[in-house]
Amino acid sequence: MTSSTTDVIDLLADIREGSSLYALRTARPQTRDNAQRSYEALFEPDHQGDVSRTERFALATFIADLHSAGNVEQFYQAALEEVAKSASLVAAVKAEAEGGRTVGPYGHYPAGPLSIEDRTGLIFHVSEAGRSALGAKLSAALEHAHLLVYRPREASAEALQRLLDAGWTTTGVVTLSQITAFLSFQIRVVAGLSALAAADAAQAVSA
Repeated sequence: MTSSTTDVIDLLADIREGSSLYALRTARPQTRDNAQRSYEALFEPDHQGDVSRTERFALATFIADLHSAGNVEQFYQAALEEVAKSASLVAAVKAEAEGGRTVGPYGHYPAGPLSIEDRTGLIFHVSEAGRSALGAKLSAALEHAHLLVYRPREASAEALQRLLDAGWTTTGVVTLSQITAFLSFQIRVVAGLSALAAADAAQAVSA
């Protein structure tokens, strides 16, 4: 697992010092530093608090796999394998992500003008085998992350209550939501930077 001295987005996007993308990122040091500090706060905290490192990396692996973000998913899976030391847990997270991968966003807005944009789609539930391997808390966390990734318009007090009912604390629920939001941000930044790198490489070849 990478240390906090390594900029994770640079690592995931294969950005090397001296490259044009490195110059692009370092031109906005505050944005770059804030993204790294967010990673460190969520995945390298001084105190785990109400969410263990295994739970943090399991959730990140699941979300990255839902997005089919290969290099990001591999990064978090490697970290999960290191901290969990449980092949069955890792396999269960992967299997649930495969079963939950779909196309979104979709869902239903509260009755009103936006209802015209309602779309039906998969309502994800962890399988019985997955629930046995993951436990009630982590199963609920994966289901909630799937909701936020694909059906954010259906986020509700009832959805949060399901996490509390599964044993999460209020502080834990906040952390889970922060991890989900951060992964969505990180995956998009890495994808954008990787696309720029590919365009630069293609231009260099054609020049």
